[in-house]
Amino acid sequence: MPNHTPRPGSPVRGSKTGKPIMALFDLLGRSWALGIIWQLSQQPMTFRHLQESCESVSPSVLNRRIKELRESGLLERGDAGYQLSDTGQELFQLLAPLGNWSTHWAGLQVENTTEPTSNNT
Repeated sequence: MPNHTPRPGSPVRGSKTGKPIMALFDLLGRSWALGIIWQLSQQPMTFRHLQESCESVSPSVLNRRIKELRESGLLERGDAGYQLSDTGQELFQLLAPLGNWSTHWAGLQVENTTEPTSNNT
Protein backbone atom coordinates (compact mmCIF):
# COMPACT_ATOMS: atom_id res chain seq x y z
CA MET A 1 0.00 0.00 0.00
CA PRO A 2 1.53 3.37 -0.94
CA ASN A 3 2.56 5.75 1.83
CA HIS A 4 -0.35 8.17 1.48
CA THR A 5 -2.41 10.14 3.96
CA PRO A 6 -5.09 7.83 5.37
CA ARG A 7 -8.61 8.83 4.33
CA PRO A 8 -11.94 7.40 5.43
CA GLY A 9 -13.44 5.37 2.61
CA SER A 10 -10.05 4.40 1.14
CA PRO A 11 -8.11 1.26 2.04
CA VAL A 12 -5.84 1.80 5.05
CA ARG A 13 -3.76 -0.44 7.30
CA GLY A 14 -6.16 -2.85 8.96
CA SER A 15 -9.20 -2.04 6.80
CA LYS A 16 -9.84 -2.54 3.11
CA THR A 17 -13.01 -0.46 3.41
CA GLY A 18 -11.31 2.46 5.15
CA LYS A 19 -13.74 2.76 8.03
CA PRO A 20 -13.24 6.20 9.64
CA ILE A 21 -11.89 4.81 12.92
CA MET A 22 -9.39 2.62 11.04
CA ALA A 23 -8.23 5.57 8.92
CA LEU A 24 -7.73 7.59 12.10
CA PHE A 25 -5.85 4.75 13.81
CA ASP A 26 -3.66 4.37 10.72
CA LEU A 27 -2.82 8.08 10.78
CA LEU A 28 -2.23 8.26 14.54
CA GLY A 29 -0.25 5.02 14.53
CA ARG A 30 2.40 6.42 12.22
CA SER A 31 5.71 7.28 13.81
CA TRP A 32 5.66 10.60 15.63
CA ALA A 33 2.06 11.52 14.72
CA LEU A 34 0.82 11.39 18.31
CA GLY A 35 4.02 12.98 19.60
CA ILE A 36 3.54 15.92 17.25
CA ILE A 37 -0.09 16.33 18.30
CA TRP A 38 0.90 16.10 21.97
CA GLN A 39 3.64 18.73 21.58
CA LEU A 40 1.40 21.12 19.66
CA SER A 41 -1.35 20.79 22.26
CA GLN A 42 0.84 22.94 24.52
CA GLN A 43 1.59 25.77 22.09
CA PRO A 44 2.25 26.51 18.41
CA MET A 45 5.79 25.64 17.32
CA THR A 46 8.11 26.30 14.43
CA PHE A 47 9.50 23.31 12.55
CA ARG A 48 12.83 23.64 14.39
CA HIS A 49 11.21 23.89 17.83
CA LEU A 50 8.97 20.93 17.05
CA GLN A 51 11.96 18.88 15.90
CA GLU A 52 13.84 19.71 19.13
CA SER A 53 10.78 18.83 21.21
CA CYS A 54 10.37 15.48 19.46
CA GLU A 55 14.05 14.69 20.09
CA SER A 56 15.07 11.94 17.69
CA VAL A 57 12.65 12.55 14.81
CA SER A 58 14.39 13.01 11.47
CA PRO A 59 13.56 16.10 9.39
CA SER A 60 12.12 13.92 6.60
CA VAL A 61 9.79 12.02 8.94
CA LEU A 62 8.72 15.25 10.64
CA ASN A 63 8.00 16.85 7.25
CA ARG A 64 5.97 13.83 6.15
CA ARG A 65 3.93 13.70 9.38
CA ILE A 66 3.24 17.44 9.32
CA LYS A 67 2.07 17.10 5.71
CA GLU A 68 -0.22 14.18 6.58
CA LEU A 69 -1.63 15.86 9.67
CA ARG A 70 -2.27 19.07 7.72
CA GLU A 71 -3.94 17.15 4.87
CA SER A 72 -6.13 15.46 7.48
CA GLY A 73 -7.19 18.81 8.91
CA LEU A 74 -5.56 18.28 12.31
CA LEU A 75 -2.75 20.85 11.95
CA GLU A 76 -2.51 24.24 10.38
CA ARG A 77 0.20 26.81 9.84
CA GLY A 78 -0.28 29.98 11.89
CA ASP A 79 1.73 33.11 12.60
CA ALA A 80 3.68 31.37 15.39
CA GLY A 81 4.33 28.16 13.44
CA TYR A 82 2.41 24.90 13.32
CA GLN A 83 -0.60 24.55 15.57
CA LEU A 84 -3.52 22.24 16.12
CA SER A 85 -6.58 23.17 14.09
CA ASP A 86 -9.96 23.27 15.82
CA THR A 87 -10.42 19.65 14.73
CA GLY A 88 -6.96 18.78 16.07
CA GLN A 89 -7.78 20.41 19.41
CA GLU A 90 -11.03 18.46 19.55
CA LEU A 91 -9.10 15.24 18.91
CA PHE A 92 -6.56 16.11 21.60
CA GLN A 93 -9.36 16.65 24.13
CA LEU A 94 -10.52 13.12 23.36
CA LEU A 95 -6.98 11.70 23.62
CA ALA A 96 -6.00 13.47 26.86
CA PRO A 97 -8.02 11.11 29.09
CA LEU A 98 -6.17 8.19 27.45
CA GLY A 99 -2.94 9.77 28.68
CA ASN A 100 -4.30 9.69 32.23
CA TRP A 101 -5.59 6.15 31.82
CA SER A 102 -2.22 5.02 30.45
CA THR A 103 -0.57 6.03 33.74
CA HIS A 104 -3.00 3.75 35.58
CA TRP A 105 -2.40 0.98 33.04
CA ALA A 106 1.38 1.35 33.37
CA GLY A 107 1.05 0.87 37.12
CA LEU A 108 -0.87 -2.34 36.54
CA GLN A 109 1.86 -3.57 34.23
CA VAL A 110 4.47 -3.00 36.93
CA GLU A 111 2.30 -4.86 39.45
CA ASN A 112 1.90 -7.76 37.02
CA THR A 113 5.66 -8.10 36.57
CA THR A 114 6.34 -8.10 40.32
CA GLU A 115 3.79 -10.81 41.21
CA PRO A 116 5.28 -14.28 41.68
CA THR A 117 4.52 -16.66 38.85
CA SER A 118 2.85 -19.99 39.41
CA ASN A 119 4.89 -23.16 38.97
CA ASN A 120 1.89 -25.25 37.86
CA THR A 121 3.28 -26.00 34.42
